[in-house]
Amino acid sequence: MAKIVSVDVYPLALGRPDGAPREYTRQPPWPSVYGNQRETLVVRLTADDGTTGWGEALAPVAPEVPGEIVRRLLTPVLIGADPRRVRPLRHQLGELMRERGHLGGHQADAIAAVDIALWDLAGKLAGLPVAELLGGAFHDVVPTYVSGLPGRTDADRVAQARDWVAQGVRRVKLGLGHGVDADLATVTALREVHPDLQVAVDVHGVYGLADAVRLGRGMADRDAWFLEMPLAFEDVAGHADLAARIDLPVALGESLRHRWEFRPFVEARAAGLLQPDIGRTGITEGLAIAQYAETHHLGVAPHHSAGLGLALAAGLHVAAACANLVAFEWHPTLFDRVNDILTVPIEPTPTAIPLPTGPGLGVSVDAEAVARYSQWSSS
Repeated sequence: MAKIVSVDVYPLALGRPDGAPREYTRQPPWPSVYGNQRETLVVRLTADDGTTGWGEALAPVAPEVPGEIVRRLLTPVLIGADPRRVRPLRHQLGELMRERGHLGGHQADAIAAVDIALWDLAGKLAGLPVAELLGGAFHDVVPTYVSGLPGRTDADRVAQARDWVAQGVRRVKLGLGHGVDADLATVTALREVHPDLQVAVDVHGVYGLADAVRLGRGMADRDAWFLEMPLAFEDVAGHADLAARIDLPVALGESLRHRWEFRPFVEARAAGLLQPDIGRTGITEGLAIAQYAETHHLGVAPHHSAGLGLALAAGLHVAAACANLVAFEWHPTLFDRVNDILTVPIEPTPTAIPLPTGPGLGVSVDAEAVARYSQWSSS
């Protein structure tokens, strides 16, 4: 029986060229805080034969917090455990704080990093890619959509969209929330770039129901793709009301960590597209969410934003194993540092990302880079 003999925890901050210290600020109109550096949590599990498994949580703000959870609460369970028993171990980790209500938030982020590392380690011990351990891949190349199109003006966004269309892209998403009229003007401008260009909008929950209805109806009139996170994230009834009043899919899920958080939205028919982020759900729960969506005839479009190469690889393996995959989120402006902790880069095309094919996650980690970016001198 294989055994886990060590758990190493690395809260990373990748730094800025200008050397600015870490800080967190809001970026209006969006309500959440964001860091001025790329931050994430990386975990390494080592088996008694020396094989290592790596995982990463999407922890773009204060990764030390879930890192401490891994150290204090999860490591005692992991040491001596058989890493090939991934799902039983994941279940055990999820039960640790259940009666205290800690199934989500930082607790779930910590578990996600460990869960991904467990699948990576189990795959390496078996000599199989994670997607094969999950039952096989529906996609050897994962279809994507371009997320972002940053710019202060619609002219900037249109110019970028034209460049992407010239490269074969036909699906884009951008973050708005600048007022309904301004948002609809942006959608209009982008829809005129190409008749087949699908345009989605993410507004990060900034609107009330009346404005969200007006935006959704205006987007439907412009034959847009989907409206993401239109209302307060926890407002199930509001999303259900909105979904019933617009002829456009409502997409949500990047802030949710498990099936029980998705369940009320699905049962209320409040969402037409689910967007779990594997860096927040882990592989085990991420696939369970996708299969739960499938039973309700819903598609999944996994979220991916500030995660680095390990979170990306994990997301690709889950996406590849989904029969109901719509597309995987690819954020070109955030991709610049994805490969900073890998020895062999993941190389996307404008419309897809090849599924890594080696054992486990199929990526090789640059341990020296991880140690260099770590905010803890030792784990």
